[in-house]
Amino acid sequence: MKLPLQSPPKSLCLLRLSAIGDVCHVLPTLRILQNSWPKTKITWIIGKTEFDLVKDIPDIEFIIFDKKKTWKSHVDLWKTLRGRRFDLLLHMQVSLRASLASLAVKTPIRLGFDHKRAKNYQWLFTNQKIAATPGQHVLDSFLEFPKVLGLNTDSVVWDIPIPEAAMNRAKKLLPQDRPFLAINPCSSVRTRNYRNWNTESYAKIIDFAAEKHNMTTVLTGGPSEMERTYALAIERKSTHKPINLVGKTSLKELLAVLQFARIAIAPDTGPAHLATSLHTPVIGLYATSNPERTGPYLNPELTVNKYPEAVQNELKKSVTEVSWGKRVRNPTVMGLITVEEVMGKLQQAVSLS
Repeated sequence: MKLPLQSPPKSLCLLRLSAIGDVCHVLPTLRILQNSWPKTKITWIIGKTEFDLVKDIPDIEFIIFDKKKTWKSHVDLWKTLRGRRFDLLLHMQVSLRASLASLAVKTPIRLGFDHKRAKNYQWLFTNQKIAATPGQHVLDSFLEFPKVLGLNTDSVVWDIPIPEAAMNRAKKLLPQDRPFLAINPCSSVRTRNYRNWNTESYAKIIDFAAEKHNMTTVLTGGPSEMERTYALAIERKSTHKPINLVGKTSLKELLAVLQFARIAIAPDTGPAHLATSLHTPVIGLYATSNPERTGPYLNPELTVNKYPEAVQNELKKSVTEVSWGKRVRNPTVMGLITVEEVMGKLQQAVSLS
């Protein structure tokens, strides 16, 4: 079978295991596939945590791949897919783990990234490639998949279901008397991950939002000890105490909180993209990574972008001279972002919301 397809496939498999932000970026592609090929049976191989975000999207078969179970997950996937064939595989992750998992999918068309973006030898596991388009946002790179299939990719729709129970619980946790600012201060816990802005600066923004814009702040985040400790430090340093929901919401409840928020602030982390999917204005705090690649997809003018300065300071190069997606691994780099800059972006966001 050649691309673009001349008729809708009967079945296709989408392979994207993680992470939350990237799953958000995949959703517009999924919606295009559903809308363009309503009779095609779609199967999505997805990570366990990420499944909780999208599990109630109708008419999708989800197969959970639990990365914590290492080789057992591969064995389980082979058992689940034994005897099955698909017309098409969209291999949308470049990790070696994902590529090994893709071997369980029997199909004549294995569509993956172009050779330059097919890192970790992904190109060995595919037989068709998307267009080699440099300098793309991750979401746009995913849209290359339906584009090469011959589908219209003009529409960007996320439409993540939020259960009524999650909405009701969020309402009970949130301020009822005035609009609120959601701050997700931390990115995920990982080695040499220096994306978090300092607690003192967050506290100053909380006080500014209260005094200048009469906005309560709600802190959001996951249950890790680091995130809880970080949030408590921000609380202690704030004159106007925030509502601390760090580690106290499910993924769907977090989505509901971000739905109700007037504005969100976050570094390069999944909740920034959750808020974007809900059209909540997001002030992105970026220095370690390039927001043109991984920043909030909507309202890019609200992002504080210190990445060019960070690249120059650390690598003595311009952004155009480093590889697309290059990260700056310096524990002090987020200090390039000033409180005054974020205050200015908050003023700007208020005028939009």
